[in-house]
Amino acid sequence: MSSYCLALIALPALLLAANLAAHAQQNRQWVGTWAAAPMLAPMGSNRGHFDATFREIVHISNGGSQIRIRFTNEFGIDGLTIGSAHVALSAGGSDLQAGTDHKITFFGADGVRIPPGAQMYSDPINFSVAAQSDVAVSFYLPPQISHSETYHAFADQDNFVAVGDQTAAASLTGATTVQSWFYIDGVDVPVVAGSESVVAFGDSITDGAHSTPNKNLRWPDILADRLKAVPAQNQIAVLNEGIGGNRILNDQAGPSALARYERDILSQNGVRYLIILESINDIGRLAHVTTPDDDVTAEQLEGGLKQIADAAHQHGIEVFGATLTPYGGAGYYSAKGEQVREAVNDWILHSGTFDAAFDFAKATSDPNSPNQFNPAYDSGDHLHPNDAGYKAMGDSIPLNLFK
Repeated sequence: MSSYCLALIALPALLLAANLAAHAQQNRQWVGTWAAAPMLAPMGSNRGHFDATFREIVHISNGGSQIRIRFTNEFGIDGLTIGSAHVALSAGGSDLQAGTDHKITFFGADGVRIPPGAQMYSDPINFSVAAQSDVAVSFYLPPQISHSETYHAFADQDNFVAVGDQTAAASLTGATTVQSWFYIDGVDVPVVAGSESVVAFGDSITDGAHSTPNKNLRWPDILADRLKAVPAQNQIAVLNEGIGGNRILNDQAGPSALARYERDILSQNGVRYLIILESINDIGRLAHVTTPDDDVTAEQLEGGLKQIADAAHQHGIEVFGATLTPYGGAGYYSAKGEQVREAVNDWILHSGTFDAAFDFAKATSDPNSPNQFNPAYDSGDHLHPNDAGYKAMGDSIPLNLFK
């Protein structure tokens, strides 16, 4: 059969695929405005049989005329019952802004049971929120058996737990402060013209370790601030899917990047762009190899990154690679690890795997010692940036790539 005939046969299928993609885009109703990567809480951290209200503060990207909350029992081995839930604007601490409290429902009911391993969206809530608002999500967990908890360990944000059902209270009584997000991993707003989301996928340097708590100064926050300042791009949300200690190839803190990318990237609502900054924790293990799995090569890390990038491309997502920031002087620094970091960074910049590359290493390194942080950007542990370092990273991203 001629190539011309083969092309005629293939053309209807290609047109159908294009039409289906366009139809799905036109009929998309929600876009993510905040997200956090869920993890299994360590043994001993769960709160027994509950009878507790959780009030958790999330800093959203996009605003909207409605809002819906994604609750998660991803790592639960028991069903999770939510007795009641509310959402409001935060007034700081555990306080709510007067007149902003709204009840959350599930299929019209005040509560819901979430099966083990599942997520559950709330009903849409007619609650108008502005971009970059601090939203307080309050939910009551009645007495119940819980052998495991789903949470995001490092929130860099004060959240609160109090005894009893205080979901509608303007301020919690007897609350304790926690630095984790429990049982929520997403917030959506309705799609408007230009609505899209960027997933920032990485480890503690994406999660915001050592940035000032409660100030939203992680590099993805800096990117979100910059996008909001550009009228043509102010409906692009940034979703932070970093996990402190995360690795590409092996579980450590949370599931490995290869184990979680389908949920934390591909399943996010409205995702159009992906920024990957991962593998420094794989490299750090080369300083003290204790198992064969720790003895990773640059080629293995590049293969893992490429698998994630290829999967995102298959879903129509543009993928940007980010070079690994310097770690000279860190507790797990080694000469072998530095060789691997430099090889991976060279591959990120020149392999053609990514639609573009952001050189975070160049943006943060000491010009006189490129394997170390610029002292002005070093948090003190020689691994994580300080607030100025995170700003340098966020400011180094070319906004013209977000079309």
